[in-house]
Amino acid sequence: MNGQPNTRLSDLFGLAGWSKGELARLVNRQAAAMGHPQLATDTSRVRRWIDMGEIPRDPVPRVLAVLFTERLGRVVTIEDLGLVRHGRVGKQRGDGGVEHPDGVPWAPERTAAVLTEFTGMDLMLNRRGLVGAGAALAAGSALSSAMHDWLHTDPTLNADAPRVHDPLHADPAGFDRYEAAPIGSQEIEELERSVEVFRAWDASRGGGLQRKAVVGQLNEVGGMLSYRHPDHLQRRLWGVAANLAVLAGWMSHDVGLEPTAQKYFVIAAHAAREGGDRPRAGEALSRAARQMVHLGKPDDALDLMKLAKSGGGEEALPRTQAMLYTIEAWAQASMGRGQAMRRTLGIAEDLFVSDKGDVPPPSWMQMFDEADLHGMQALAYRTLAEHEAPAAQLAQRHAKEAIELRAKGRDRSTIFDYISLASACFIADEPEQADRYARLALVSMGSNSSHRTWDRLREMYRLTTQYAGYPKIEDLREEIKHALPKTGRPGGGKWVQA
Repeated sequence: MNGQPNTRLSDLFGLAGWSKGELARLVNRQAAAMGHPQLATDTSRVRRWIDMGEIPRDPVPRVLAVLFTERLGRVVTIEDLGLVRHGRVGKQRGDGGVEHPDGVPWAPERTAAVLTEFTGMDLMLNRRGLVGAGAALAAGSALSSAMHDWLHTDPTLNADAPRVHDPLHADPAGFDRYEAAPIGSQEIEELERSVEVFRAWDASRGGGLQRKAVVGQLNEVGGMLSYRHPDHLQRRLWGVAANLAVLAGWMSHDVGLEPTAQKYFVIAAHAAREGGDRPRAGEALSRAARQMVHLGKPDDALDLMKLAKSGGGEEALPRTQAMLYTIEAWAQASMGRGQAMRRTLGIAEDLFVSDKGDVPPPSWMQMFDEADLHGMQALAYRTLAEHEAPAAQLAQRHAKEAIELRAKGRDRSTIFDYISLASACFIADEPEQADRYARLALVSMGSNSSHRTWDRLREMYRLTTQYAGYPKIEDLREEIKHALPKTGRPGGGKWVQA
């Protein structure tokens, strides 16, 4: 106990709307259901947790995480509640510095535990039909500040450090316990193949249909990581964890679970660094940056991109660096910085063509090909066209190139290309062409479960307003409204009649 209020717990307690007596009774009831009938919490003890910063002993933090997760309908971890003894929110360290918010970065030995706890809570929400809305995104600058020094250190320096037993560590509540056991290279190969299957499904159908399966697989891998394998196997297992965490984050972003997505991207960066793959850690953070641009926070995205590019290290292949620059260019376009955007895209093009392919790209970069390069250029120019209308012509050219080059199975990307192309045509005052490509986008949507496609359709719908008197465009507007959900969604805006 430090005598200072636990602001994290206090904030979440206020959101939950319980009285202190109600929470005490709920803790006792939930603890009994979890096999701890001897627990006897009262109102005064709850008051000490919130007002005096007292951290209760296990299993109370786990019980509280379950209760708040169920009450708020989003993942709430022990860290979120401020109930981990290794640090407190805003607490001053002995060296005069301030500990980073949100437990980022956490201690290396806690990465697997954080991963397992978070996925377990996420699965519990899935099972009970709840959604992960209501949490706040961490600002890009806050994440960058917290993770900069950590990402730039050599993870191998910790490899030979003694494994310190954490007396507070316990199996996360709310999901099945995983018994840690050794696995071999064959099992890891099967896990790596499963990542490719999930990745292909996501590219084709969107994140909604397979998100739970990916989160479940990641939860299993977190359990495997609690057993110390030989270094070469442990690194590969961390690589699987990083790839699955990125997919879980991307799928969560795809269905509008934005704070959940951001947490997975941070977990992925931690896992990649644990496995010694700094370029993978940088790419994971670039996903968080793309998320920020999509949500209208390009300044936060630029903060994250600085960290992603510098943290990726010199091992990053030219194609990987090119991909990072296209995201930076999109953020610049969102801010109307046309000159900076064009310069950044020029760097991306040069890097892309300089990659001779003599070094095979990692599996997570195989999705970024020439079609993706043109697709990102189209998106950047289409975004800039909102500030500089002539940019719409270049957006059209790149979108057409992307569509021509798209490989089979990249259905979601093709939809984005059509939407970029149609939007650019509307901005360029070419409604007939815009109508054609917009209808191709609608036809292509099919069973796609990507909420991001709906967001971009909404943006395209906004551009149709000035042509509302055209009979063909009026029909198109009706078709778009029919294709879009009429209610709000977690993490996103609601349908607005223009």
